[in-house]
Amino acid sequence: MKSGRRWLFPNHPDGLSTLFLVEIFERMSYYGMASLLVLYMSEVITAGGLGFSEGTAKMLFAVYTGSVYLTPLLGGLIADRWLGARRTMLLGGIIIAVGHLLVAFQWQPSFFFGLAVIALGTGLLKPNVNTMVGALYAPNDPRRNAGFNLVYMGINIGAAAAPIICGTMAQSPWFKGCLASMGFDPLHSWHWGFAAAGVGMCFGLLQYWLHRERLSKYGERPARQPQGNLAQAPHAAITRQEWHKLAALAFLFIAFTLYCGVSQQAGTSLMLFAKNLTQLSIGEWHFEASHTNALNPLFIIALTPVFAWLWTTLNKRKAEPSEPLKFSFGMVFLALGTMLMVPASWAAGKDVGSDGLVIQNLASPWWLVGVYFFQTVAELFMSPVGNAAATRLAPSRFASLTMGVWYTSVGFGSFLGGWLSGMCDTSRPESFAVLFGIMTVGSLALAGILYALTPRVKRLMLDVPAQPAGAHA
Repeated sequence: MKSGRRWLFPNHPDGLSTLFLVEIFERMSYYGMASLLVLYMSEVITAGGLGFSEGTAKMLFAVYTGSVYLTPLLGGLIADRWLGARRTMLLGGIIIAVGHLLVAFQWQPSFFFGLAVIALGTGLLKPNVNTMVGALYAPNDPRRNAGFNLVYMGINIGAAAAPIICGTMAQSPWFKGCLASMGFDPLHSWHWGFAAAGVGMCFGLLQYWLHRERLSKYGERPARQPQGNLAQAPHAAITRQEWHKLAALAFLFIAFTLYCGVSQQAGTSLMLFAKNLTQLSIGEWHFEASHTNALNPLFIIALTPVFAWLWTTLNKRKAEPSEPLKFSFGMVFLALGTMLMVPASWAAGKDVGSDGLVIQNLASPWWLVGVYFFQTVAELFMSPVGNAAATRLAPSRFASLTMGVWYTSVGFGSFLGGWLSGMCDTSRPESFAVLFGIMTVGSLALAGILYALTPRVKRLMLDVPAQPAGAHA
């Protein structure tokens, strides 16, 4: 057994491969749901959906995704105070699997209760993965950043696979035909897509349990921690230096919340734009609207090695930007992505033909490819950098709780994104141009503020160096 323990990452601690696989399957769970929810809730009842209005569907999506990223606060507290990170992760995985079982049923109360259960389970699991990854390495271990990068890749492998697998099962005529040929109602294909996300979580949970001995030295209950470890003196006063670091983290938190308000449009306004206002084919290849959510993680997988090389090269030259400066660059690229949606919205406008009939034009899918490319570049400047900084800036005695607080930035950003998405309506393509035009101006303004305040935030961060890697939200 020992000789095979490091079969995946031979130069890293034993437990990294286990956490890597947990992240793959947990993110398949989350993004499988996220890529289908608005489409399913806004689909007409005769096509198997819930028949909700676009506005209601977007609001419910914001509540779900916001809850998913607010519950990590509870997960971090439970881990730091009572169960420890390792056991809290296991409990969270079990609860997520139960939630998927509930949403797989064609019964509306079960569906919404299942969403609440999944949000709770994700909150228990998500912040403790980062804590466990950080615990595998000594603070100055040169492998630490590479380890976070590898887990980050795992996250995006799961995030890329989920819309393709779950979206195909939920929407494709081919799978609906398969269901009909086996005697199942093809209108229930949506719930097969939801169930597929849950099957992935079960695989992740199973391998976590089978390989639990790899993590047996980490994330123990606080009361059983050896003297001097993470849980020592949990009620000790916060030092002045720790307050400075937490203030810097609060600055990054606010910036990241605003970033998430824009990036979370992927599951709401951008998803509905793809479904109703975009040509869903390139040449002879047809795809589903839900498949567009795979673009971001696929770009991340392709670009992460480029960014890892860039930060390593700049670090050797002592020219690597600080975290707040990277955030500023990220907001510029985010603005470039939102700016592309303005001409895309114009391209999806309506014309009046020679016969007097209104013609609805469809935008080229390449507009969305460009949007997701620039948003991915923005994410690589912000999300992994911010998460890695949070693991270093957090006082060690409540690391999981601090990570849980950090994840609430995504939750608040989801609520903000849901509110913003209410400004657009697919019956009025020009409303998308207005929404994304406002986002472009706001992103550029925030980039300027971040740039101006960078020197002050760097002083607050004190001895914490710039971090090139981290884990995705």
